[in-house]
Amino acid sequence: MPKVRVGENELHYERAGSGEPLLMIQGMSGTHVAWGEPFLAPLRESFDVIAFDNRGIGLSAPIEGGFTISEMAEDASGLIDELGIESAHVVGISMGGMIAQELVLAHPERLRSLTLGCTYCGGPGSQLMPQENVEIIAAGMMSGDRDKAIRASYEVNLSPVFRSEESRYAAFHEMATSVPAAKRTIELQAQAIFGHDTSARFGEISTPTLIVHGTEDGVLPYPNGKLIASLMPPARLETLEDVGHMFWWEQPERSGELIREHALAASRA
Repeated sequence: MPKVRVGENELHYERAGSGEPLLMIQGMSGTHVAWGEPFLAPLRESFDVIAFDNRGIGLSAPIEGGFTISEMAEDASGLIDELGIESAHVVGISMGGMIAQELVLAHPERLRSLTLGCTYCGGPGSQLMPQENVEIIAAGMMSGDRDKAIRASYEVNLSPVFRSEESRYAAFHEMATSVPAAKRTIELQAQAIFGHDTSARFGEISTPTLIVHGTEDGVLPYPNGKLIASLMPPARLETLEDVGHMFWWEQPERSGELIREHALAASRA
């Protein structure tokens, strides 16, 4: 399985497709398998898609100490260095969107385009997970029952409309159990998120940016998308009605097409 060493961390990645490089940055507890083939497969027809596991999660090497979102952005920058890539289109969702924000602020020359999905910028007006959903997730994790924890995550991450079809849970469960996600690493990711605030620096970003957010997001509510768009006037906000946090899981074809069109338009420009 392909791995690269970036600083003190060993990162697992998977790379497939053809075209300009497209770097995919996952969110809290997310791994490379959390993108899902229905979303990734069409993107590989247009791009050289690179999906990796953030430090300490999935098939990347275990870690011990804490870290910041900025340090995770340096991981992403180091990864594309190790792969011999000068610049890439970047997609970051949730915590991955926070990492992408720090990446474009620190290394704007490395990004051909930027897509920020279901994410958060910190500062006045930002909203973290509603308390009732925090309690659902906490109860699942504290139960000591992995299936209960996965069911809690499913309830919070996906919209009621999507969950109304019970047969959809099986694919989510398979994804959530296919690679490891260390509880301690997830806790450290949460700590990093609490310290994230790029809200005062969005005016520095000139990279063509697409913002995607579902109106039924139960993790980082929809007003976060509107706030980021208001702080980045050139950026475009794509609102997905009645869609939850994991918009690419609920609407893989539409989500992939939005990203494809945005990236290719940026390349033409």
